[in-house]
Amino acid sequence: MPYEFIRVGLGRRLAAVTLDWLACYAIVAASIGGIGKMNPVHSLSVLALFFAETAILLGLQGATLGQRIFGMKVVRFSDGGAITPIAALIRTTLLVLVVTAVTFDEDGRGIHERMSGSVLTRG
Repeated sequence: MPYEFIRVGLGRRLAAVTLDWLACYAIVAASIGGIGKMNPVHSLSVLALFFAETAILLGLQGATLGQRIFGMKVVRFSDGGAITPIAALIRTTLLVLVVTAVTFDEDGRGIHERMSGSVLTRG
């Protein structure tokens, strides 16, 4: 029987991922001298930083900056325990593909969550 979790709505999910993305964007913009100097190469830098931030923070503490601020955490779907660094890497890789993150099953989990055996819950 899977772990009983409190579902996280789409609005809260979007708010957290937006905050994470904006934080990464601000770091890259500040490091190159401002938003006016951003170009497509820097956009890839934002994506790379977002990937690194998400994978590392999920692997170490089970939540990104945005998820922590909005009161969420990522746990194993089977028992509610901490996810492994490999599961965090799988989840993050599929998350940045976007399509896997916006396709939900009957449990409200995206493909990135099913493939990594994780679930985003309140906590």
